[in-house]
Amino acid sequence: MDSYNSIGFIGVGAMGKEMVDNLARKLPSTQIFIHDVNQDAINTLIAARPSLVACATAREVAEQSSLTFTMLPEGHHVRLVYLDGPNCIASSSPSKLAHKLLLDCSTIDTATSLDISAALRRLHPSTSFYDTPVSGGVLGARDATLGIFIGCTESDPNFPPLNALLLSTVASSVIPCGGPSLGLVAKLANNYLSGTIAIATAEAMNMGMRAGVDARVLARVISAGSGKNHIADKFNPVPGICPAAPSSRGYQGGFRVELMRKDVGLATEMAERVGARLVLGEAVMGAYEGASGDPRCAGRDSRVVYRYLGGEEEWEGKEGKEG
Repeated sequence: MDSYNSIGFIGVGAMGKEMVDNLARKLPSTQIFIHDVNQDAINTLIAARPSLVACATAREVAEQSSLTFTMLPEGHHVRLVYLDGPNCIASSSPSKLAHKLLLDCSTIDTATSLDISAALRRLHPSTSFYDTPVSGGVLGARDATLGIFIGCTESDPNFPPLNALLLSTVASSVIPCGGPSLGLVAKLANNYLSGTIAIATAEAMNMGMRAGVDARVLARVISAGSGKNHIADKFNPVPGICPAAPSSRGYQGGFRVELMRKDVGLATEMAERVGARLVLGEAVMGAYEGASGDPRCAGRDSRVVYRYLGGEEEWEGKEGKEG
């Protein structure tokens, strides 16, 4: 961890800004360089953390930093930052990227990640690029409890110092997944499962509440029973059950429903490519596509599928009334 005397971060949106804040707070002697196409996001971060240094381009961040994180919405954004943009990272001279580490925390398709990895190996052979997707949402980023899945083996010489850095700043769990793109494979499988569980939890809560069970009682039953799951316990789709969850704040913040639609789409494409049969894939994708296109749900946390299903949000005070 001590060898990373400067850190870069490209993409300071909802999750990125929380990760940067933790890095700056926990590594006060480390210079941190940031870049985002949204200047307001940069200004907000620097107002809170004046020690941060804004850079005009992604290339500048990577050249100034011994370790650079990228956290971007979709594959084409990642490709622009690394390969295709006028000031992309790959356009740096080999000497300026020598022995640098690049961690892409975005959740994207494996083909794009492998293309970037191959191009960087060819153009910058001493530079190490890893797919490093994260799980835990904005709350996990804020609380430094992210799960991080790295596309490398445990024997990779970069893993021990990376593991120490991540666990001491932004993560509660870091798992090496085996090799290039396998961090993404693991993350997409996880997000498919998480998105499916969120829909099932929303459906179960909706049916039980409509039949007359108090929402808090039903949540306790699920937590104590065989239906127990992380979504029900920490991100319950029903407003008021988990005060810190996005559902209790008008489904603001959290993991946007459009991003869940994207990840489920990537997961189902991956499943088709490798010949894995999905029984629920079409229904799950349909629910998130529908919610993404619903003006009551668009732009909100993915657990807004409860609203999309017609779940009761103003339930307090109406307990025990069947129908």
